[in-house]
Amino acid sequence: LPSQFSGLLGTVYRRGNLSFTRDGSALISPVGNRISVFDLKNNKCETFPLATRLNIVCVGLSPDGSLAILIDEEGAALLVSLIGKCVIHHFYFHKPVHSVSFSPDGKKFVITKDNVALMYHAPGRKREFNAFVLDKTYYGPYDETTCIDWTDDSKCFAVGSKDMSTWVFGAERWANLIYYSLGGHKDIIVACFFEENSLDLYTISQDAALCVWQCDTELDGLKPMPPKDASGEKNAAENDEEFLEEPKGEEIHGKVNPNEKETRNKVKYSRVAKYFFNKEGDFNNLTSAAYHKKTHLLVTGFASGIFHLHELPDFNLIHSLSISDQRIASISINCTGDWIAFGCSGLGQLLVWEWQSESYVLKQQGHFNSMVSLAYSPDGQYIVTGGEDGKVKVWNTSSSFCFVTFTEHTSGVTAVTFTSNGYVILSASLDGTVRAFDLHRYRNFRTFTSPRPSQFSCLAVDSSGEIVSAGSQDSFEIFIWSMQSGRLLDVLSGHEGPISSLSFNPMKCVLASASWDKTVKLWDMLDSWRTKETLLLNSDVLVVAFRPDGKELAVAALNGQITFWDHENAVQTGSVEGRHDLQMGRKELDKITAKQAAKGKSFTTLCYSADGQSILAGGLSKFVCIYNVKEQILMKKFEISCNFSLDAMEEYLDRRKMTEFGSMALIDEGAGDEDGVAIPLPGVKRGDMSYRHFKPEIRVTCLRFSPTGKSWAATTTEGLLIYSLDSGLIFDPFELDIDVTPSNIRKTLHQKEYAMAIIMAFKLNEKKLIHEVIEAVPSNEVDVVCSSLPDLYVEKVLEFLASAFEISCHIEFYLIWAHKLLMLHGQKLKTRSVKLLPVIQFLQKSIQRHFEDVSKLCEWNIYNIKYALAISQQRGMKRLAEETSVDEDDLDSDSDYLM
Repeated sequence: LPSQFSGLLGTVYRRGNLSFTRDGSALISPVGNRISVFDLKNNKCETFPLATRLNIVCVGLSPDGSLAILIDEEGAALLVSLIGKCVIHHFYFHKPVHSVSFSPDGKKFVITKDNVALMYHAPGRKREFNAFVLDKTYYGPYDETTCIDWTDDSKCFAVGSKDMSTWVFGAERWANLIYYSLGGHKDIIVACFFEENSLDLYTISQDAALCVWQCDTELDGLKPMPPKDASGEKNAAENDEEFLEEPKGEEIHGKVNPNEKETRNKVKYSRVAKYFFNKEGDFNNLTSAAYHKKTHLLVTGFASGIFHLHELPDFNLIHSLSISDQRIASISINCTGDWIAFGCSGLGQLLVWEWQSESYVLKQQGHFNSMVSLAYSPDGQYIVTGGEDGKVKVWNTSSSFCFVTFTEHTSGVTAVTFTSNGYVILSASLDGTVRAFDLHRYRNFRTFTSPRPSQFSCLAVDSSGEIVSAGSQDSFEIFIWSMQSGRLLDVLSGHEGPISSLSFNPMKCVLASASWDKTVKLWDMLDSWRTKETLLLNSDVLVVAFRPDGKELAVAALNGQITFWDHENAVQTGSVEGRHDLQMGRKELDKITAKQAAKGKSFTTLCYSADGQSILAGGLSKFVCIYNVKEQILMKKFEISCNFSLDAMEEYLDRRKMTEFGSMALIDEGAGDEDGVAIPLPGVKRGDMSYRHFKPEIRVTCLRFSPTGKSWAATTTEGLLIYSLDSGLIFDPFELDIDVTPSNIRKTLHQKEYAMAIIMAFKLNEKKLIHEVIEAVPSNEVDVVCSSLPDLYVEKVLEFLASAFEISCHIEFYLIWAHKLLMLHGQKLKTRSVKLLPVIQFLQKSIQRHFEDVSKLCEWNIYNIKYALAISQQRGMKRLAEETSVDEDDLDSDSDYLM
């Protein structure tokens, strides 16, 4: 299964700064150690197939929109091409970086770390040995630097600091600009902004205060420094730099209190105003801000989830709104100033607000606790996820957006599934209910409960969608309900331990139940729910799964074994020893090694591939294992994450984090920071005393294969990861012989032997060539070509049509092909329905998506046509009325004349 990373759903924002693209129509959001691009005009989301080692904390975009610098928690940076979606260069800043910003002309970029600002030459369009060359290092602030802003002509930049000062530095040395600090604040500087085409400055601090600084010099008034005769010094410096790995760059030191002589005839700043935002409570700190220079719009976000819009420099409040109950971590405004993006890291919310119309352009939120389960819809178009936060979310796989959230559960959701028609979602929860949701009206239309309150740990629905079953983890019983009436039909007893998993046979009405009592029981739903068979195992059973054709049952147990059973005859057909393949990591606070801890660990989720030849298995590890069922061997191990901000990622402890007092992980670092733990002084009773800093542990909670057979999904600590099986670069010919060449195929096509050309193209199996041949067939010849195709190639053509529907604009042409193939070969295809089901479902998904798009367009056009007709009729009647009134006037004048 040659899988590749396809997308990340379920997580829309973690931490770091949001950035709009150059045209303002797309938003770049850091999601853990990856970045997602939200296309707001086409309503699509894409996660780039690249990752940093730790969570991304800041993103810098080049002015031309082609490059981005991604910097993680430890200061490791990636230079990324946004066009090619690939990594160009790696760099390490050695310390955590707070912000990064390109100059408006794109020639330089500045990063802030510790108490310095470093200016680098920006990577150019040409290939360079070192993309990051240090130009100047600016010293001045005493504490950590926090924010950067550039003037419009890239001559100067301002840097804010935690020491409550703001510094104005020159990108070049200017004779009349000395670098000194601007005070006036009593708290950390959150943001600083230059006015458009000016050196006038706004500074904003965490205690919700805004200072307006006026400069007595225009940008054009900056005088360049006269050249010095420093050839001797330069040669000496060059000789020193020959022995260095990296040029040090020029060091510039600012002065806090320059004397009167130094400030004479120099650029001066004066504070002309100081404004205060309305503070509501002690913890309503200002946490983020953004400024749009053209419209003079200032947006500020607070710890309570409120944001304000002000017009500067007069500080007029436009409006104020509460969008969350958590702190707003990042704000960004697009180039036109119409859309404002907000990121709330506490709940993982991402919002784009159009302030003029006061409406949402985008409103997305992931599960703020971990995801527990997922299920594909029968056509593979939607994915439903359930989380420990009690929410059930439905995601569109083509756009990667969540389009409905159900919040009826009052406790964690343990299992979710679709019914066979794809319009009903079922979810089981620890609150003692199983709920059915309708995807037509988006409502909870059935709630199934047990006679005595019971916590449900697993869920299954039969292939007809009529029988719903849920397993209890406290009463050891299985409850059976009717979907139609909502009544409890029966309670199945017999297990002596908590029910861990349920699975219905896709082809028969047989239910398999797994329990911690080391048994798997098979229940016949049509024969008074009697136990058909009991399969005995050596260890507690954690999960069961039927093969798509219903002829085999896979069982994962606590001892790490996956066993395969012929359930009709209750015979074990094979087993896989998977304990060593799981390869657990060691948590930072574990007292024992990963190898010792792995002894009691096993797979907690199983899933067959669409063709039933492979099985996917995952558990408390960063790996997903794919086994071949027939050969019972490990085919591939997928590392689902390389994010070391998560716990249990490394097999061995990092000795550098060990001290004589124990692990450094026991200490809450970053006390008092916005993301750290606020450690109060003795006797202080304010604040949340229960707050602790912790690292989430990497785990795979659920795996599912798409019914189309083209992708598989995993719910993990990172979010919902989707891997696609499409491998366009692999040359995979089929029954190839020496005469099958591209030139011979085109020759056959030119001779109008279409069926032969299609067969030859599929033998070579080159996608572009197949595309060319299929589209060369005239639409009136499709009927004849379809009837002369051998059965083996009908399946291949159907698969090609399904993938072509995804990208092609020739919808009618491909619909004719699909219609003719299914009409002419339908009976023969029906005999191989089990094998062909993924292909047919893939085709259905593609057609359904086009149908939804086109039907919306048609409905809108019908409405427009009706409106145009109504207007034309109204005008016609008006014209008719005018003409009749004119005729009456003429008659009156004629009669007057005759009299």
